[in-house]
Amino acid sequence: MNCLREVEGKRGHDPLGERMMKTVRCVWVPGSLIVGAGPSGLAVAACLKERGVPSMILERCNCIASLWQLRTYARLRLHLPKQFCELPLMPFPDSFPIYPTKQQFIAYLEDYAEHFELKPMFNESVESAEYDRTLGFWTVKTVGLEEKEYVCRWLVVATGENAEVVVPKIDGMGDFIGPVVHTSLYKSGYSFHGKKVLVVGCGNSGMEVCLDLCNYNALPSLVVRDKVHVLPREMLGRSTFWLSMWLLKWLPMRMVDRFLLLISWLILGDTALLGLDRPRHGPLEHKNIFGKTPVLDVGTLSKIRTGEIKVCPAIERLTRSGAEFVNGRVEDFDAVILATGYRSNVPFWLKEREFFSEEDGLPRRPFPHGWKGECGLYAVGFTKRGLLGASLDARRISQDIEQCWKAAHQRHHD
Repeated sequence: MNCLREVEGKRGHDPLGERMMKTVRCVWVPGSLIVGAGPSGLAVAACLKERGVPSMILERCNCIASLWQLRTYARLRLHLPKQFCELPLMPFPDSFPIYPTKQQFIAYLEDYAEHFELKPMFNESVESAEYDRTLGFWTVKTVGLEEKEYVCRWLVVATGENAEVVVPKIDGMGDFIGPVVHTSLYKSGYSFHGKKVLVVGCGNSGMEVCLDLCNYNALPSLVVRDKVHVLPREMLGRSTFWLSMWLLKWLPMRMVDRFLLLISWLILGDTALLGLDRPRHGPLEHKNIFGKTPVLDVGTLSKIRTGEIKVCPAIERLTRSGAEFVNGRVEDFDAVILATGYRSNVPFWLKEREFFSEEDGLPRRPFPHGWKGECGLYAVGFTKRGLLGASLDARRISQDIEQCWKAAHQRHHD
C-alpha cells in the first residue's frame, strides 16, 4: 500500500485570519518518484520497470506529454529523424515517416505508456520538494484535488527545459491594441488570414510559425535580434544532424563546423543577405558554448527571399497599432506572436541549490555529467540535446537507481 497515513495539519489562513484545518495525505513511494510525465519522465519509468524497480510519476496536467499535446502548433514535426527521437526499449513504427508529425509522436508516446503500463498521477502539481537529512528521504508536497506529501528515497526531476513560457518585457506591450500571443497558444495561421503579424524570435519555432502564417495567406514579419545559424535540414542525402554526429567521430568540432557552413552556403546561399547574420562560432561550437540550437530550414528562407516574410531588427517599443524598431522604422501590425521559448521552473519548487542552478534551473554540470546529484537526486531532459540526450540519461539513471535499490534490499535482508 502506498498510503501510510492521513494527518491533520494546520495549513494557511482564511480571510479572517483564522487557521484552517486541512487533510494532508502522506504517501510512501517504495521506489523512485518522477516529477513530469513528458517523454523524459516516461523514459525513466520504463527503464526502471524493465529493471524491476517501481516508480511513481507525478504530472501537473491531465495528460502525458502536455507540452506536445497542449502547447504546440498543428503543423509541428520532429526536427530530427525519428531514430534520434525514439525512447529507450521501443522504436517508432516502421510506417512512420522520417520526421513524424506532432500527432504521430503523441500517438507513439501514448502507446509507449500503455506498453510499459505507466500510469502517472495526473493533476498533481508539485509545490515543493526537499531532502530531509535526518530521515534520509525526500518529501514532495503537491497541490491538486487534495494536498499530498510524498516520501521517497530517489527523486527524478523530469520537468525539463520547457516547463514555463518566457514572455519578454517589451516597452509599450500594454499599449498595443491587437492580440499578443505566445507560441504555446498558437495553433495555426487560420485566424490570421490576411493580417500583418509580427513574430518575435528567430529560432525553429519562430521560423516555422512564419512559414505557417504564409500558408494561410497572412503577412508575417520576423524579428531577428541576435545572430543565428540556419542550416538545411538535410545535406548530401542525409539529415544534417546525422551527418554532424557521424563527422564528429572522425574530425574535430571546428572542422565539422567549417564543412557544415560550406555545404549550407552552397545550398542556402549567404543568409546575411537576408538579414540573418551568422555568429562568430560555428553552429556546433556555438551550441556547445551557448546552448543555442541551429535553425533547421524547412522552407522559411525561400519565403524570406521572395519577400513573403520580412526580416526586422529588434523592437524598440510597441505602439498602439504596431511597432517601432531600433533602426527608427515604424510599422503597423494586427497581431504579435512571441516565439520566445521556454525555461525551467525547477528553482521555484526544488529546495536544493547545489545540483541545479538558481539562474536557469538547469544542472550546473554540463552534459554528460548533469544527470546525477546528491542524496538520490537525478535529472533527465536537461541536456539541451533533445530526446537523444534524455534517452541516454534515462538509461544511466535507471541503472544507478537499480544498484541502490538492490543494495538497500540486501542490507534489509542481512
